[in-house]
Amino acid sequence: MTATAVHGQARTRDGVPLSYTLHPAGTGAPRIALVHSLALDRSLWSAVTDLLAGRAEMVAYDCRGHGRSGRPAGPYTTAQFGDDLADLLDHLGWRDTVVAGCSMGGCVAQAFAAAHPERTRAALFVDTTAWYGPTAPEDWAARAATARAKGLDSLIPFQLTRWFGDGFRAARPELMAHLTEVFTANDLACYEATCAMLGAADLREGAGRIPHPAAVLVGEDDGATPPEMARALAGLIGDGPAVVVPGTRHLTALENPEVVVDALLTLLERPAAGDKVGERA
Repeated sequence: MTATAVHGQARTRDGVPLSYTLHPAGTGAPRIALVHSLALDRSLWSAVTDLLAGRAEMVAYDCRGHGRSGRPAGPYTTAQFGDDLADLLDHLGWRDTVVAGCSMGGCVAQAFAAAHPERTRAALFVDTTAWYGPTAPEDWAARAATARAKGLDSLIPFQLTRWFGDGFRAARPELMAHLTEVFTANDLACYEATCAMLGAADLREGAGRIPHPAAVLVGEDDGATPPEMARALAGLIGDGPAVVVPGTRHLTALENPEVVVDALLTLLERPAAGDKVGERA
């Protein structure tokens, strides 16, 4: 029987409450931390946690400024978000973890793994990038300005079509409604601060410090962080090529969760840097 999920709240070093859901598993099970994308919440990982139930102990949480976590004023940085994850692990008593992040969460996972390699058992980066390019500050500022001028709900048609293929959207109206509710419930100032964070993010230098095993996945039809960005990230990490997932757009964790689960299980089968396998607090 799968243990019941436990909801809790941790606190970061600067006092921000982080809301999380812990999915327990048996003694000695691997541990996985899951980091969501911009303006969504931990429910991004619901399909993955369902498929992995009982095979891994998992924590999915809401990043600062998102979901049910605290909404402090910006500015935000990816380093700060990475340290938030380290603080959550301290709260849970986890010495190390497999970290998986999607989109913004992939940037956070990169920041965490580069700054805390001794705590990174393995890493999976999904539909993400180390750098959004030379026009990123202006591009992200424009998106934030649209949200400020027209409201977050004005972005929903763009977001849904960027996140998922047409067939998936048509087949999952209840999921589209849920994600719309999560997205439009965001605090506008926090959304703007997070957009500015992503516009300023340049994680390329730290990518070479990310310990192996590590893997990169990207949707074949991802227009937000397209395959060329994933290939560049994989090249910087140096642990194999990016895997391109057919028929998938930007949120592979929901549109094709089986591929994400397979990638996590494959990472768990490989020895960790420093031979940390089985040495958990």
